[in-house]
Amino acid sequence: MTDPQDPVVAKDELREALLFRRRARSTADRAAAADAVTAALLEGLRGVGTLAAFVPDPTEPGAGRLPHGYTELGARVLLPVIPSEGRVLDWAVHTGELEHGRFGLYQPAGPRLGPTALAEADAVVVPALAVDRFGIRLGRGGGYYDRALVHARPDAVLVTVVFDDERIDELPSEVHDRPVRAVVTPSGGWEDLAIHRR
Repeated sequence: MTDPQDPVVAKDELREALLFRRRARSTADRAAAADAVTAALLEGLRGVGTLAAFVPDPTEPGAGRLPHGYTELGARVLLPVIPSEGRVLDWAVHTGELEHGRFGLYQPAGPRLGPTALAEADAVVVPALAVDRFGIRLGRGGGYYDRALVHARPDAVLVTVVFDDERIDELPSEVHDRPVRAVVTPSGGWEDLAIHRR
């Protein structure tokens, strides 16, 4: 019998519902969200020297606009490479050329820099299915970013991007969860969550 208070079980159930809702969004809704979150990210990340980000899949906020939109920052942009085995992300510089990687996701085509390259980033845009007022994010459950963020600098700005209805009051959390400092939504723009720490 499973414990209803088990955060792993709670996360799995919520994850399933959120993924279903994302897949049901209209093309027009996704396009409008992509325009809005890209504009907010460019404003909030202005002045960043090195940015680590990701390539949104078609259901994620920013799909179709990111990572190309980051070129307006004039920053060095690192993108993740999912390894053929294991769950430790590698990184490469985004030069504009993307190729298909594991799970059908796009990744940069350039030389691999290793997992510790994330330590060079002044800011990290982290994917999420939801985020709460404390900055706890819900990922897809693979643990890739839980492992990756151990390499992020303590002073790096961690920001996530979600749809408006994916802002949740409080998410189940585990010891390894590293809170983000900001969240970007299509209607709310950039919101600093630092004042909401538990």
